[in-house]
Amino acid sequence: MEQQELENPPATPDLSALVIVLLKGVIYREGDAGLWNALLNLQARVRDYVAVLGLELALDEAEGYAFLRARPTGDDDAAQKLPRLVARRPLSFPVSLLLALLRKKLAEFDAGGGDTRLVLSRDEMVELVRVFLPESSNEARLIDQIDGHLNKIVDLGFLRRLRAAQGGQAAFEVRRILKAFVDAQWLADFDARLAAYQTQAQAQIGGAEGAKDEPGKSI
Repeated sequence: MEQQELENPPATPDLSALVIVLLKGVIYREGDAGLWNALLNLQARVRDYVAVLGLELALDEAEGYAFLRARPTGDDDAAQKLPRLVARRPLSFPVSLLLALLRKKLAEFDAGGGDTRLVLSRDEMVELVRVFLPESSNEARLIDQIDGHLNKIVDLGFLRRLRAAQGGQAAFEVRRILKAFVDAQWLADFDARLAAYQTQAQAQIGGAEGAKDEPGKSI
């Protein structure tokens, strides 16, 4: 029986199975090589299938991720009449700021060559954003706020929490799918945006409890 099971390879996912997985979230090459290879082989059919639903397949073979997003629509596009399956999620200003800073960090990391995985500690994340925050006498409260923003980014799928070594601090991997949501053109304007972010941060982050409800970028 064991020999027979070894001789029977796992079934290759069919078109419907692939679409269902994509509707649930992102497919990563590193997460499931079999699923990823099936998607590469069936990607033309997947694109045709999801187009009927008003969606398009975003697939980056070099970076190793794929996901569904709403298809851009024109004034006379029939897809405009369809209900939106992939909802846009407005982000709070602090989360938007952190995503922008992480995207810039990822670009700098890629320019340096070497490893393909950008891993940052919790303390590095705090220092990354601290310069944009107003002075605060309550360090613990500030750290708690940043931890909340980091948890949101983990939930969105742009950070992956790594298992900390015994006695070590928390660490996060910056997921490369962030490049698809904060694109090169947006990044090119980043320096100009930072000045506006810093001004807005003084009013919105840190002391004001309502800051987390202020809108930032939408994804």
